[in-house]
Amino acid sequence: MNVSWISENINNFDWNKFGIAVLSTVLYVVVILVAARVIYGVLTYLLKRMLVDREVKHLLDERKANTLFSILRSMLFYGISITVSLHILARLFNFDTGTLLASASVLGVALGFGSQSLVKDIIGGFFILFENQFSVGELIKTGEFTGTIEETGIRTTQIRAWGGELHIIPNGSITAVTNFSRGKMLAQVEIQIPYDEDLDRAMGVMSAVCEEVSAEFGEKIIEAPTVQGVTQFGERNVVLRVIAFTQPSEQWSLERELRRRIHSAFLREGIRTPQFQSIIMTDPMKRTANDEQDTFVEPK
Repeated sequence: MNVSWISENINNFDWNKFGIAVLSTVLYVVVILVAARVIYGVLTYLLKRMLVDREVKHLLDERKANTLFSILRSMLFYGISITVSLHILARLFNFDTGTLLASASVLGVALGFGSQSLVKDIIGGFFILFENQFSVGELIKTGEFTGTIEETGIRTTQIRAWGGELHIIPNGSITAVTNFSRGKMLAQVEIQIPYDEDLDRAMGVMSAVCEEVSAEFGEKIIEAPTVQGVTQFGERNVVLRVIAFTQPSEQWSLERELRRRIHSAFLREGIRTPQFQSIIMTDPMKRTANDEQDTFVEPK
C-alpha cells in the first residue's frame, strides 16, 4: 500500500512547479549575493573617497581617517553579511523576517551571556576609536607586542612587528598602550672619549657636526641637536652626550646619522675613540690537547 501511495504521489507531483520554485530560489540567492557584493564595494569606495583620498578635503588627518575607515568598513561588512543571511534564510524556509529578527534578538541575548569576551572586544574597539588612543600607521607598544598599527577593526587590532610578524590582538585585551608616534621624540647619542683626549676640542667637533645635520634634516627636527657635555665618568673613558627632538619615528635615523658623522669627523681631526683589546693569558707549562695526542707508531 505504501509503495502505491508513493508512486501515485510521484506521478501527481507537479515537477514543473517544483523546478520553477528551485530555480527562482537559486536565482534569488545569486542576485542577493551579487547585490550585496556590489553594495559593499560601492559603499567601501565612497567611504575611502571621503576619508582616505587625500585629494578630498576633510577635517580628519590621515592616520585618524585610515583608522575610522578601517572600523566603518568592518562594521559595514558585518551588517551586510547579517542582513543577507537573514533574507536567504527567510526565503529558503519561508520565515517571516520580523519573526526571524525577533528570534535572532532572543538568541543574541542568550548567546550574549556566553560571549562576554566578544562584547568586550567590540566595546574596546569603540573606546579606542573615540578616545583616539592610536591610529593606523602609528608605532605603539601594548603588552609584549611592539609594532605599527596596520588595521583596527571593531573586534581586533592588527600590529605589524619589526620582523614582519603580524600580531592580531582582541581589542578587549588592549589595556595599556605606549604610543611612540605622538609629540616630539628624543634622539640621544653618547660618545666615549679617552681621558687623555682634549674634551673641549672633541665637543667643538661634535657641535660642528650637529649644526651640519640640523641644516640637512630640516623639518624632521623640532629642536636642533646640542652637545650636553660630560654626562658620565666611566672606568676608562668619559661619556659625551648629544640630544635632539625630532618628529615621530625620525629619532632613529637622526641618531644613526649623528654617530656616522661624529665618527668621520673624529677620524679627520685625529681624535681617538676607545679601542678595546682582548688579551688571552695562557700557561706555557700546560700542553695542548693536540700535543698530548702526538704519539709515535712503530711500523710493522
